[in-house]
Amino acid sequence: MIADKMRPLVENNSAIRAMFEEGKKMAAVYGRENVYDFSLGNPNVPAPPAVNQAILDIIREEETTFVHGYMSNAGFEDTRDAVAQSLNRRFGTHFRLENILMTVGAASGMNVIFKTILDPGDEVLVFAPYFMEYGSYVRNYDGVLVAVPPDTSSFQPDLKEFEKRITPKTKAVIINTPNNPTGVVYSAETLREIAGILKKKEAELGTQIVLISDEPYRELAYDGVEVPYVTPFYHNTIVCYSYSKSLSLPGERIGYLVIPDEMEDSSKVIAAAAVANRVLGCVNAPSLMQRVIVRCVESQVNLKAYDRNRELLYNRLKEYGFDCIKPEGAFYLFVKSPVDDKAFCQSCKEHRVLLVPGSSFACPGYVRIAYCVSYEQIERSLPAFKKIAEEYGLTEKREEV
Repeated sequence: MIADKMRPLVENNSAIRAMFEEGKKMAAVYGRENVYDFSLGNPNVPAPPAVNQAILDIIREEETTFVHGYMSNAGFEDTRDAVAQSLNRRFGTHFRLENILMTVGAASGMNVIFKTILDPGDEVLVFAPYFMEYGSYVRNYDGVLVAVPPDTSSFQPDLKEFEKRITPKTKAVIINTPNNPTGVVYSAETLREIAGILKKKEAELGTQIVLISDEPYRELAYDGVEVPYVTPFYHNTIVCYSYSKSLSLPGERIGYLVIPDEMEDSSKVIAAAAVANRVLGCVNAPSLMQRVIVRCVESQVNLKAYDRNRELLYNRLKEYGFDCIKPEGAFYLFVKSPVDDKAFCQSCKEHRVLLVPGSSFACPGYVRIAYCVSYEQIERSLPAFKKIAEEYGLTEKREEV
């Protein structure tokens, strides 16, 4: 009965979601406090108080039919203008409301832009490790995802391998900084080099290549690390943003696309993206949440809470002998697995520790730990992590070094 295109998706359902569901079953057996679920990037830090207050105020103060009604497929004009002006203030850009399209979160935003630009057989490059759903989004429009192998010494983009993989079929490149799953942040110099390669290849091949910057973690950066804004580096850039992490609103599905005037055929791309938003069945981004964004466009979650989690978990895991780079942003640790990553995740489950294998991010040999949980859960989990390290001899190896 189901479509052939859906069969592999059903058979290879998301490892993240599978672990999340497993965690719920284990919690029912052992008690939630005794299961250490680090699988899903589901923010534990509450939404800023201004967000909840805005919802209440909007219901009281704004006309109900307006709040809950249809609007342009691109979104409310004042919402788009608020987003554009916020970006201009923070990053020195010159966006107008016409450059902003409100979307049903970042995932829908990426589908909108792939619907807009991809023809069957077009290739989309991405740097491994990467968020696994990118492949599904690209295949939705009969595109081909091409992975650039990881540089596991730093998890920064391997630009030599990147340039080798650009072909006449290359239509787009995805970057994700701060990165899921590694937490690395791309520097301005890295972005400049990526842009230089793309400009060179556009000239050589006589094609247009779109750089898609997926930015759900933009506001989550630590130790004063700068997350450069991408559009000034390259003309054919589209930014895909979500408030899921910056405002702790993953279930509300609110985000936006930025399509700058500098982009080739920008007016046509903007018009096509608005149509794609409609024909994909989204019609428009949630109206109530658009009204919230007008009032809370520069609100942020408590970043110190994530930083506190990061410091505790990173320092203790290193102490126990685990090997990982310290994340500069997002809320993930990408840890080297002492054995096959899938087997290691199964072993960790025996200690009621739920992790996601790196092979799910096209980078086997590692595991992802989402530390967007309570500080108390991390404290409770530390004895389990220590036992796991001892079972695999990691502590002894560290002491020998």
